[in-house]
Amino acid sequence: MEYGISNLAIIAMRKEAREQSEMVSQLLFGEVYEIMERTEKWARIIAAHDGYEGWISFNQITNITEDEYRKFAADNLLTNKAISAVVKQSDSTLVYIPFGSSLPGVTDSVLRIGEERYEINNNTSAGVGMLALAQSFLNAPYLWGGRTHFGIDCSGLVQAVFRQMGINLKRDAYLQAEQGTAVDFLPEVKPGDVAFFDNDEGRIIHVGIMMNNEQIIHASGRVKIERMDGQGIYSEEFKRYTHKLRIIKRFL
Repeated sequence: MEYGISNLAIIAMRKEAREQSEMVSQLLFGEVYEIMERTEKWARIIAAHDGYEGWISFNQITNITEDEYRKFAADNLLTNKAISAVVKQSDSTLVYIPFGSSLPGVTDSVLRIGEERYEINNNTSAGVGMLALAQSFLNAPYLWGGRTHFGIDCSGLVQAVFRQMGINLKRDAYLQAEQGTAVDFLPEVKPGDVAFFDNDEGRIIHVGIMMNNEQIIHASGRVKIERMDGQGIYSEEFKRYTHKLRIIKRFL
């Protein structure tokens, strides 16, 4: 088995082994993965933090040992600023990394990836609450497969925020809905509970984080806060319900 780590700010994970294929998720700086299959120009990988699978370009692979993989996968130090900068010591250039990037194996503010060393300076802020983290994404554009302030999807937002709280959720909304404990009634909702929404066929297609029992923050067009009731999300912008409530789950 081969293992790798992202030494780039963002690496696109694609559904199929071709540039034109849709992006299904992203690897962020410092995240590790297993390499399951290789072609001439692509590798099928599984991300360690959520078990999500996709294809990445061969020229964006940085190999690590199995021991490094297991060590780094267990390290949960993450950045929680919208964007941070680390110094690539070999040439003193900056690498700008997004919210939720991993900093595994940092010693004396230095992270080593292969033969390269990166200087880490003040990339985390202690004591940031869940809702404050979620609201830092307000107005971020919706991007299918995105995980950063520069583009994020609904399940990516929920996953990113909860990961900062030490809770690893699955990547897609329907998978996240299989986790947690059900909240039976809307008046019982607490801030940080997660609401899931389905389509006419009963398939869960959307998710957001409850601010309270009347408001939800979610990614739909952009990250925004909207009114919520027992029927679903009501958009003041469009003057109609846009998402039909299926279930509410608690993870904290």
